[in-house]
Amino acid sequence: MRRPCLPGAAGATAEAGFLFFAMRYEGAMTELPRIAHHPSTCPHDCPSACSLEVEVIDGRSIGRVRGSKRQSYTDGVICAKVARYAERIHHPERLLHPMRRTGPKGSGQFARISWDEALDEIARRFLAIEAEHGAEAVWPYYYAGTMGLVMRDGINRLRHAKRYSGQYSTICTTTAWTGFIAGTGRLAGPDPREMAQSDCIVIWGTNAVHTQVNVMHHAIKARKARGAKIVGIDIYHNATLAQADLALVLRPGTDAALACAVMHILFRDGHADRAYLAAHTDAPDELEAHLQSRTPEWAAAITGLEIAQIEEFAALVGTRKKSFFRLGYGFARQRNGAVSMHAALCVPTVTGAWQYEGGGAFHSNSGIYRWRKSLIEGLDVRDPGVRELDQSQIGRILTGDAQALRQGGPVRALLIQNTNPVSVAPEQELVKQGFAREDLFTVVHEQFMTETAQMADIVLPATQFLEHDDIYQGGGHQHIMWGGKLVEPAGECRSNHEVICALAKRLGAQHRGFDMTPREIVDWTMRESGRGTLDELIANEFLDVQPDFRTAHYLDGFGYRDRKFRFKPDWPKVPNANAGPVGPWQDMPVLPDQWDVLDNVDAEHPFRLATSPARSFLNSTFTETPGSVKKEGGPTLMLHPEDAARLGVVAGDEVVVGNQRGSVHLKAVLFEGVVRGVVIAESIWPNAAHKHGRGINTITGADGPAPFGGAAFHDNKVWIKKAIPDQKGVTALP
Repeated sequence: MRRPCLPGAAGATAEAGFLFFAMRYEGAMTELPRIAHHPSTCPHDCPSACSLEVEVIDGRSIGRVRGSKRQSYTDGVICAKVARYAERIHHPERLLHPMRRTGPKGSGQFARISWDEALDEIARRFLAIEAEHGAEAVWPYYYAGTMGLVMRDGINRLRHAKRYSGQYSTICTTTAWTGFIAGTGRLAGPDPREMAQSDCIVIWGTNAVHTQVNVMHHAIKARKARGAKIVGIDIYHNATLAQADLALVLRPGTDAALACAVMHILFRDGHADRAYLAAHTDAPDELEAHLQSRTPEWAAAITGLEIAQIEEFAALVGTRKKSFFRLGYGFARQRNGAVSMHAALCVPTVTGAWQYEGGGAFHSNSGIYRWRKSLIEGLDVRDPGVRELDQSQIGRILTGDAQALRQGGPVRALLIQNTNPVSVAPEQELVKQGFAREDLFTVVHEQFMTETAQMADIVLPATQFLEHDDIYQGGGHQHIMWGGKLVEPAGECRSNHEVICALAKRLGAQHRGFDMTPREIVDWTMRESGRGTLDELIANEFLDVQPDFRTAHYLDGFGYRDRKFRFKPDWPKVPNANAGPVGPWQDMPVLPDQWDVLDNVDAEHPFRLATSPARSFLNSTFTETPGSVKKEGGPTLMLHPEDAARLGVVAGDEVVVGNQRGSVHLKAVLFEGVVRGVVIAESIWPNAAHKHGRGINTITGADGPAPFGGAAFHDNKVWIKKAIPDQKGVTALP
């Protein structure tokens, strides 16, 4: 007889709620279970931030998870991995108790301890390190394992109260946001639901089928309702391009060349809106003159596209003024990513598409919320003189690179929440070396025994989103949303907020936020930010804060003082949270242009590698859930059949991919949808899923792109060899 799954029990799935019905029909039960439906919000690192409807069974376990139909951007649609969330929250391998390392670092040998023992030891070690080396020797390190504002960002309250080293968060958004703001002066755009009113939707540099299913949902609605055309632009013929009316597959990092050629055609063929340009932009005449030499022939040679494809794309957006450019993150994860994002953004500006409902460009609405986060993050006690360390360069930092350490002392302690750098950070060999240091005290607060947790001295069990209260905002839409606690935490799991507050008391950190509940913090934050009260938010489930049409479309001016869109951005002065520019910003093009600072191929490294997202994983999240692992299969490398033939590789062969940073073993998948000379490794599998324990980020770099840094995960030159096993069937490490 099948038994219902309780929190922490093995075998729970998204079908958990329906087992009760089956049991009743088998005569095993006399009563039906109590199934209640509650609103919530997906907490994961995705612009969609979907509103959810969650089944809670007998007040104890999770059944099905569905998209809310009440919230008009989610519109009832969510990804399959979140729909299966019961198998994650009730996973038998969740961390349930605090633990102390008993064996060598990385051995996985831990002993259970109490919460008081764990917190007391952490505080004792942190205070001793602070006394000997200064507060900056402690580095709280976090990112987007949850997007809840309290649980994600509350770690900064402890950081600022104690003057611990700061974190410059570069691993995801820096290049993309910089490129967009360079043009508009503000990180905001048209209501993304306007895609349903568009005549053409351009999905540029994001595989929305894998990463933002709601984008495809609204685009397809427009195609069905009004015959809208969908254009997909990416570096391989992925699942999104398979649904496009026009699919453009170009070489990595050449997006700006495509954008310039399209604008050349728009001016040439009379599709540039000269009245709009004169009223709303800074240098339209200079742009037109600059683009005279950026012909389709010029761009075809750079991008690998056919001239006819470039002409077709330009004619489509030139004649369909209601063109909505949905600009993603992927094409900005190159060393010229900010320039590429800005160039793509300039295309709908030349056509004047911003003037129309269903027209313009959208990347993120993160700039519309304007939170007062002093209580969440402790910004009122922040010392601007404390050094900020680059999140993406954690390997260099932990191995003592003086520049990465900002000429300061070494990091002696880490407190990690919501991220898994031993899998996801670039330059993995350096990362592993750093975490293996015997003089580094590492605390990891996690939901599963990730590869980062395996390197910890103290491991603390963390709640999942349905086990605590938090507030969320949509990057890909315009809603503020509530996600309340629906079930009790598994085992002894504690929320991020509980852990930070408990440590603060032991460390002598002073801030009123440490004495408040998440609900109290959220209510204060909403009131002080002019967003009403928490009670009002809970009653409504979400709050739509989309700016009015004219503001969202910049019809009363862009975000700069002169209200003009910038074709000529002053790159080092683009509004950005960082203190100043890094990287070769002096060489950045004055006007939109192809900027060749890529990790280009050479005789030793004849291939370009991109590490694109998988459909069933989200970074290193969901790599522990059976449904996602089964669907993804294993670590693979997509390469063109002609490239494979030249290497003597057939489908299913083991290949070794490498560069100056190291090498990785993958299984070859032959795919005509990639460009010759380009290879794609989808997903971030755990290092342990690869031979020799080397994952894909072994061969990605951490050098900061201009102007403000970032991580160029899709910009890597590599060599590829067919793996030749020895007589024992073991391939040697290259």
